[in-house]
Amino acid sequence: MTTRVVVGLDVSTTGAKALVVDERGQVLASETTPLALSTPHPLWSEQQPEDWWRATAASIRRVLTFSGVDAARVAAVGLTGQMHGLVLLDPEGRVLRPAILWNDQRTAAECDEIRRRIGRERLVEITGNDALTGFTLPKLLWVQQHEPEIYRRARWMLLPKDYVRFRLTGAMAMDKADGSGTLLFDLARRDWSPEVARAVGVPLDWLPPTYEGPEVTGRVSAEAAQGTGLAAGTPVVAGGGDQAAGAVGAGAVEPGIVAVTMGTSGVVFAATDRPAIEPGARLHAFCHAVPGRWHLMGVMLSAAGSLQWYRDTLAPGVSFDALVEEAGAAPVGADGLLFLPYLTGERTPHADPLARGAFVGLTRRQSRAHLTRAVLEGVAFGLRDSFDLVAAQVPVAVVRVAGGGAKSALWRRILASVLGVRVARVTSTEGAAFGAALLAGVGAGLWPDVPAACARTVAETGSDDPDPAWSAVYSRLHVIYRGLYPALTTTFRSL
Repeated sequence: MTTRVVVGLDVSTTGAKALVVDERGQVLASETTPLALSTPHPLWSEQQPEDWWRATAASIRRVLTFSGVDAARVAAVGLTGQMHGLVLLDPEGRVLRPAILWNDQRTAAECDEIRRRIGRERLVEITGNDALTGFTLPKLLWVQQHEPEIYRRARWMLLPKDYVRFRLTGAMAMDKADGSGTLLFDLARRDWSPEVARAVGVPLDWLPPTYEGPEVTGRVSAEAAQGTGLAAGTPVVAGGGDQAAGAVGAGAVEPGIVAVTMGTSGVVFAATDRPAIEPGARLHAFCHAVPGRWHLMGVMLSAAGSLQWYRDTLAPGVSFDALVEEAGAAPVGADGLLFLPYLTGERTPHADPLARGAFVGLTRRQSRAHLTRAVLEGVAFGLRDSFDLVAAQVPVAVVRVAGGGAKSALWRRILASVLGVRVARVTSTEGAAFGAALLAGVGAGLWPDVPAACARTVAETGSDDPDPAWSAVYSRLHVIYRGLYPALTTTFRSL
């Protein structure tokens, strides 16, 4: 009997990925088409939605070809992608301006305005979150105030992956996990908040219907089939924002399983069976891609991105493996050198777009190996800031690590020692796209529900334990690290 497969799509900031997964959870092929990023002004970050569609279609065509899978075998398509981006369409579905992305930092004044109109406490009570520059709603207010002609022509507000959905199916739809990251969602009700929309003047009919992660939202159109190689009529499920879908891919779908992602950004993610809000709103509280589940999430904006910047700026042409190997020879704690990874501002625990990176403690005795090790350790300290907040809210039974940074044995050992917990690796290495594929499989009936899909396809492949000697050093240094942000805040703002 011919087995069915599912396709997972991930529209990230750097590339559009497509992968084919079979009923055993085996990845048959994976293809990524690079995407360009535009920064036309300081603090701005934008992309063209049409580029997402062209890159996604190209990745789908290649992945079907290289996997040798007939399009008729594809049971469903799942979608994931970068969260919080603002896509505005006119009544005919035409893009009105470049998408404003998750890492755009132009909206500090709009965040203040949202707090003024709604009240910070009430905003957190409804949405689970404070107003932050990365979220979608402040971007919408920025367009309202700075580009009123575009705002007047708007008819639909979508998130990045949902524009790809629109091009695939013609349907305006959004999943509840990604929707809850817009700051327009009622967290407990798992749908749009009329109160928030009314307070900021956003028409509710601009906001598409929302669906649980495995629910079917539409089917591949004849036009999209011609452009992608998929069969017309193939179901497309709601999917989830990249962090929720990535957690599905790591099996973090039950309370007690914490996922740590060391990608361009860094994330600490914990599933919950009820809406949970951290008292200071320093953690994000969103809906999960799993029906009836929520999650808490801490985010640092420059995790593996810090190492990328460091290599590109200070060691161009040197491989990451060579740099990390050098760092392994440096002493634990890098002889008192600390690195603040706030290269693009920060989210958790300091919601501050003006936070900046820094090396602190430099002396003549320190070499490139010390600098590299300080970067690895500084990112781990930043992740611990989020981990400590999560662990204070929910029990932690196991930590699973993923992302490009998790490929480094040294970095995993540093992370385990900084967190003071065993850090496990899992079979799936394709991240959010794999989670999107599992959600598609549930929607197509390959697996009965999301936890069952994860149980059958995700397993631990090894783990790294804390080094007690390293942990002792890191416990002392983390106290100093935590004092650097308040000590330098005035300096950051002056600069």
